[in-house]
Amino acid sequence: MGAAGAPAPVDLIAHRGFADDAAENTLPALRDAAGSADAVEFDVRRSGSEHLVVCHDETVDRVTDSAGPLRTFTATELGAMDVLNSGTGIPTLESVLDALPATTVHVELKERGLAADAVRRLDAYDGEVVVSAFDPDVLATVSDLVDVPLAYLGRDPDIDVAAELGCSYVHPERTAVDASFVERAHGAGLEVNAWTVKSRAEAERLRAAGVDGLIADSAGVM
Repeated sequence: MGAAGAPAPVDLIAHRGFADDAAENTLPALRDAAGSADAVEFDVRRSGSEHLVVCHDETVDRVTDSAGPLRTFTATELGAMDVLNSGTGIPTLESVLDALPATTVHVELKERGLAADAVRRLDAYDGEVVVSAFDPDVLATVSDLVDVPLAYLGRDPDIDVAAELGCSYVHPERTAVDASFVERAHGAGLEVNAWTVKSRAEAERLRAAGVDGLIADSAGVM
């Protein structure tokens, strides 16, 4: 606990580069978020040209001026799209890592088959890397390749599964988090980063529950 019984400080993790404040998962958003957050979170998929790119969805429909499955476009084509009227496109993982300062990055692998290529690129990054996934098989594959902190994602992730995988973190959906969940996770040696925090009231509730980090869409939650 902090002074006068206040909740302990928590890390502020910029979800997709603070998706409510800027065009999500774009270079400007991620670069700016790195200057104000304790860590930056972004999503990785594979393009049609086999490059790893930073985008949350399986299709480009929601976030760009184009339409169709992301996997049908090359990295060059994705980079030429306009993400949420920002004037910038879907970046490659390599370009994101080159643009970011040495900070902590939470890299969510959205698909199987990305681990080997992702690990090679992440190994060259100067900052701290945490690899997260909803799929435990993805985390197991990463663990076989490299010794890197892992985070098990889920609406209500199984703490025992996370511990068995050798994870350092669990990333539960915010509504699944209370003091009991945090206590069980801490007892298993896991830190708790809750997603996706949208308001100061929710941030304060989660801080009081004892979470270690807030994965938030806006810097304003703190």
